[in-house]
Amino acid sequence: MQVLKITSQDEGQRLDKFLCKFMAEAPKSFFYKMLRKKNIVLNGKKAEGMERLVKGDEIKLFLSDETIAGFRKKLPGTDTLLPGSYNITDITNITNILDIIYEDNDILIINKPAGVLSQKADKNDISVVEYINAYLKKQTANEDNYTVFNAGICNRLDRNTSGLIVAGKTIKGLQSMNSIFKNRELKKYYLCIVKGKIDSAERLDGYLVKNSRHNNVTITQHETEGSSRVITEYTPLQYGKIGSNIYTLLKVHLVTGKAHQIRAHLKSTGHPLAGDAKYGHKDIYQIFKREFGLKHQLLHAWRLEFGTSGNIPEKYQGMVFEAPLPEKFTNIMEGIGMDVTALRR
Repeated sequence: MQVLKITSQDEGQRLDKFLCKFMAEAPKSFFYKMLRKKNIVLNGKKAEGMERLVKGDEIKLFLSDETIAGFRKKLPGTDTLLPGSYNITDITNITNILDIIYEDNDILIINKPAGVLSQKADKNDISVVEYINAYLKKQTANEDNYTVFNAGICNRLDRNTSGLIVAGKTIKGLQSMNSIFKNRELKKYYLCIVKGKIDSAERLDGYLVKNSRHNNVTITQHETEGSSRVITEYTPLQYGKIGSNIYTLLKVHLVTGKAHQIRAHLKSTGHPLAGDAKYGHKDIYQIFKREFGLKHQLLHAWRLEFGTSGNIPEKYQGMVFEAPLPEKFTNIMEGIGMDVTALRR
């Protein structure tokens, strides 16, 4: 027999869905059969599976250890996980990857470094999601509780884009943040360095067309089948030079949020990002690679500003979060004559 005690991370889930996650290899019919026979009970009583779990609930499994292990992604009697899974001990430098900007019981906001995936692209990848779950499991390793909830992220950044990622530590936190992002009840600001001198703030409005085969997007001014409307606003902050070439530090407000939107939208105006091999100019890419060793787009998800709508939990209303710039970014700013300290004023 095993006893599972529900934590705040898992409350709000239906019992049957919780069981399906706990023993992922078992068919749903197995759980309903065990519930009918009272081989699985909730708080000592017969359950149907549709009950909503709350913190402190106890689920008793009157099943053999071999049966439970057989329906889980773990070999019986061992701590060996099947391919595609991961163990906390397999993920090193958790603290270094997770530069935590803010944390409470429901959410976690981190400053993701460039080079780390937001989510898995392949089953064997280790992304921000795996680091976050390893961090959370490490926190509760000595607690007499069990959770099947895996933290999820509410916004994604390209592998080589650094900056703020919001994750839900509980179902409540994840659902709340997902709703806020979906309804655009917060403002997302990025920093980037682009080719050329931009003299004034602008609002770019267009349509993004995705090419899945080549994993890139293009911007058009006319709506076509399969296109998505995208809006990008920017404000010039500073200027720098390499030789006779002028570059602009932009604060970009991502009004909509599509993959590669900022990179493609700015390219369409003739101001591609420094370091961007996919959407940039080859000569500019080579200059920044030679001068600073930059091999990826210089784009940083810098600031999140939460609104004050009733959909936003009171504790987050009006809150602002900023992620410090990576060292590579600040070194380049200083190297082309920009003032890093001006961003802190």
